[in-house]
Amino acid sequence: MEKQILIFLDYLAVERGLAKNTIESYQFDLKQFRTFCANRQVLTAGRIDRVLVLNYLLELKRLGRSSATIARHMAALKMFCRFLLDEGLLARDPTANLESPGSGKKLPGVIGQSEVELLLEQPRIGNPAGLRDKAMLELMYATGMRVSELVSLDVEHVDLESGYVRCTGKGSKERIIPVGSIAKNFLTEYLGRGRAKITANRAESALFLNMRGQRLSRQGFWKIIKKYARKAGIREITPHTLRHSFATHLLENGADLRSVQEMLGHADITTTQIYTHLTGTRLREVFNKSHPRALRRVEG
Repeated sequence: MEKQILIFLDYLAVERGLAKNTIESYQFDLKQFRTFCANRQVLTAGRIDRVLVLNYLLELKRLGRSSATIARHMAALKMFCRFLLDEGLLARDPTANLESPGSGKKLPGVIGQSEVELLLEQPRIGNPAGLRDKAMLELMYATGMRVSELVSLDVEHVDLESGYVRCTGKGSKERIIPVGSIAKNFLTEYLGRGRAKITANRAESALFLNMRGQRLSRQGFWKIIKKYARKAGIREITPHTLRHSFATHLLENGADLRSVQEMLGHADITTTQIYTHLTGTRLREVFNKSHPRALRRVEG
């Protein structure tokens, strides 16, 4: 890979006419990337792929590099990969449409399994609104759906007998997701004794309704989850927290990446790959806390 980097730097100087300081900056950044690749037995430029690039960006994030530094590394990689593509050394650009985590796209926030349990315990199911909220939160954590997908569900999209929900994601792509027994039970209760009390309009198709009997909006969901998060004492939460937690907890408990990708509706597995960074951090914490020899000092 060193040879291709040197040819690329020569191209920047001769054909692009970039300043010496700019070329030295590219050289420094690509040298770090080459070392990262070598440590993973990737020795030729033709083996650079999207997963490798994403893992490199996550490594920079883990090392505490600033957003500006990560964005600079990303710019160098993008230009280098486009050069390799033009030279016929890569079949496709692994940096295409890829944003670095440091350039405004944060790693997804998650909460622990005990915090999820606490959050899901907050709705009081003695009234229609509380029963709706309980069914809605349970379903979101059970399936990992996006908020937009959740509030777009119609009653006909839920098959309680088979235990599946059918939703439409980005690009109008439809997917079928299994629903666990707890979420299934609360959905059954909501449809049986909650939803009909919220609306008298039998023609309304929406599964989750606001208190005016109309389809619940994303903003409405955001207000609901914030209310229960405050009650549970959970500060860091977003509308997609349950989705991110769903993916992370599945991987922590042994689910394979491809299955999680399918349930989340990710077109590219490298989008799902970001959760392996989160679970790896969590596993390291568990190991350090639990293994009797993990942090023991060696006596001299």
